[in-house]
Order: sequence, then C-alpha cells, then structure tokens
Amino acid sequence: MKKNISVMGSGLVGAMIAVILNRKGNNVTVYEKRPDLRKVKWEDGRTINLALSERGWNALRVLGLEEKVKKIAIPMPGRMIHDINDKTIFQPYGKENEAIYSVSRGMLNELIMDIAELEGVKFVFEQKCQHVDLEHCIIYLNNIDTDEQQAIKSDIIVGADGVFSIVRSMMQRTNRFNYNQQYIEHGYKELTIPANNLNNWKIEKNALHIWPRGNFMFIALPNTDGTFTGTLFFPYEGDISFDKLKTEKEIQQFFEEYFPDVIKLNPEIVKEYLKNPTCSLVNIICYPWVYKDNIFLIGDAAHGIVPFYGQGMNAGFEDCVILNDLLEENTSNWHETLIKYQSLRKINADAIAELALGNFIEMRDKVSDERFLLRKKIEAHIHANYPTLWVPLYTMIAFHHDISYSEAQQIGIKHDEVMKKIMNIENIENIWEGLDYLPFINNLLTTN
Repeated sequence: MKKNISVMGSGLVGAMIAVILNRKGNNVTVYEKRPDLRKVKWEDGRTINLALSERGWNALRVLGLEEKVKKIAIPMPGRMIHDINDKTIFQPYGKENEAIYSVSRGMLNELIMDIAELEGVKFVFEQKCQHVDLEHCIIYLNNIDTDEQQAIKSDIIVGADGVFSIVRSMMQRTNRFNYNQQYIEHGYKELTIPANNLNNWKIEKNALHIWPRGNFMFIALPNTDGTFTGTLFFPYEGDISFDKLKTEKEIQQFFEEYFPDVIKLNPEIVKEYLKNPTCSLVNIICYPWVYKDNIFLIGDAAHGIVPFYGQGMNAGFEDCVILNDLLEENTSNWHETLIKYQSLRKINADAIAELALGNFIEMRDKVSDERFLLRKKIEAHIHANYPTLWVPLYTMIAFHHDISYSEAQQIGIKHDEVMKKIMNIENIENIWEGLDYLPFINNLLTTN
C-alpha cells in the first residue's frame, strides 16, 4: 500500500533513503532547514572530508550511482605518515586493489539528490522543524524566509536529520527511551592545503595523509581540484590545546614546531585557523530507533559517531541498504520490518562507535610506533598467506560489506589475543617472515 512519507533532512542518508522508499511505490517528500546545496554552497568550515569504502559503494550500487561517483572520487590505497622531520612513510590499507576513496560531501550529496528528484522525490528547503507530534505523525514546520507555518500529516516520518535530530529529541521524551551523548575531549578545525600553480596536488594525491603527534594530529584528504581538505584534531583544554592558541603568534609558533611542512604547504594557515570555527566531536547512542509503526531514525540521527574509522557515512548508507533488503522481503508489514531493521542495525552501530573511538588512538599515536608497524606487517603477511582464515580488522571494516561491524569487532578481539602472543616471541622483529603462523590461526579458530 502506497504511503505518504516525510523524510527529515536532505543530507547523504536522507537523500538516499528517500530514493529507496520512493522506489517502493511511496510518495516521498524531503524537508530540509538549509537552502538547496545545489544552488547555495554550504561553506561553514565544518566538513570533514568523506572516506568512501565498500559499504558505501555497495549502497551506491543499489542506487545505480557507482560509475558517476567514481568520476569524482580519488582512491587512497593507504595512509602517508608524516613525522616531525618531514620524513614520510606509506602504509597500505590492504592489498594492491584495495583502497578507500576521498569524495566531496557536497558533490556526492548533489548526485543523490538529483537522482531522487528525477525519480519523483519532492524536496522542500528552508523548512525548520519546530515540533513532531509522534502520536498523530505530524511535523510542524516554519518557513525560514516567510515565517509561514504549516503542519504536515504523514503515514511515516523518517528522522534522517543528523546528530542533533529534532525527530530523535521528540522520541527522547517518550517512556523508556535510552539516550547517551558523549563528547570527546578533542575538537576539530578544518584547514586546507591549496593546489600548486598548475592546479595540481602539492603532496601525494593517492593517500590519506596523517601527521600524528601523540595526543593530537592533522590529516589531509585530496580533492579533485588539486587541493586537500585538512583537519586538525586537537584537545579543547590542556597545555597544548585550542584553549592555549589564541594569537597569531601562538598559532604560528605551534605550526612551526609541530607541523613545519604543513605551514610551508599553506602559508595562510594561521589566518584560516583564526577564521574557521572549532567544532566538537560527539558519539550518540540511543534506543529504540522506532516509535510505533510509523516513525524511525536512520544514519547519524540514530548513531552519530566520531570520524576516526571513516565509517559515519558508510554506516548510514548501510542502514539504507539493510532497510531496502527488508522492504524487498516484506513491504506490507511496516511494524515487522522496522523492528527487524532496528534489531539488525543497533548492535552494529554500537560496534562501529567503539571501534571509531579506538582508532583515534591508533591514528594519532600508534601509526608512528615501530612495534605497531611491525605488527601490521605481520598481519598483512598472515593475510597474504591465509586469506580466508585471517582477515585483518581494518580490511573487514573497509573492504567487506558482507561482514557486519559487530562480527568484525569480535573477530578483531580474537586477533588481538593472537597478535599479543606473536609479538611477545623473542627476536620477533628478525624472524617474523619465517615463522609458521598456522598453529596460531588454528588455535584462534578452535577458541570460542
């Protein structure tokens, strides 16, 4: 039976779920408080570049957008680590054909919105949601330009309105709704590395660049115009923190001491630092995601996570794929479908949230540690020799869509136990290439 569906939020996940629900024969309208990004660019210094991996590509295949997105995506087969002395080392993410992809949030969003609109989805912009009547499935909107107010009655409301979701805030007021909001001690500031005079990249194009500095780091992802979008992840408070860097002189000295090559790449970086906002990083965990049979959360509205595994968008896209598959199986019973969607996704959202927090420590600190690098080499060696018996955690997360986040997390815990034993072998740094790893793998496979 055809439903009138209101999707709150025209971001990546909102636009994607609108396409999927429209293709199921529903009337879908998307409401967004901001202007149409295809007409007005959102330049607020808050965009962390997107790292598109297999789970995201799988969703784009469902939409039929894979080939179009490939034209605007830059493959990053590994990370380039920059030490304090301007020396670099390249660390592959996986095998030769495995890469994550840097893609512009705005350009990707536009592609999905275009196909949604082409297929009949209606978009209404500059509509601020003031209230959601959960019992009667009504959204109350205020036109930002005209101040006109309206009430929209729907059969189904989809909360795809991000980390600070209005739909979720209404659900939080209901009985037995669990909600946890955790801000980490670090925030971020977006900076750039401009293109050279020929509009080409000043540093290696096909890599995710990381400047790890212990308790903080700078990263940079390539853009198609020859620039890099950089992000400084930095503590709010402390001896070295946002709180301590106030003047041009202090900021200049900071970059000269910790990121001397970055300031050479962008002599205007101090001005950017002062201009762009300092933004917070938060994990959102909540439950349930479904209210009765007609209101549900998806993407960041259901599970906002910190960006250190590059899986925020990919996890949200995977929500859409799972719901699409469930609707293919059962389009008539929304209650059963939504409860199953919630059950399948909640455990995996919690898993990737934990993994993302853990990966922050790896990125800012461990990637420059010799023991850590040796462990990565050994894991890659084992995977190359026993590809079906040992798949590294990062490979499971980034390059597989058929292994769930929670399953990968549990396998990763077992891998940690095995690798601790291997790394404790005497003289391991000199003998690792000649070791027989099969007994370790067999022990892993037989351990519950």
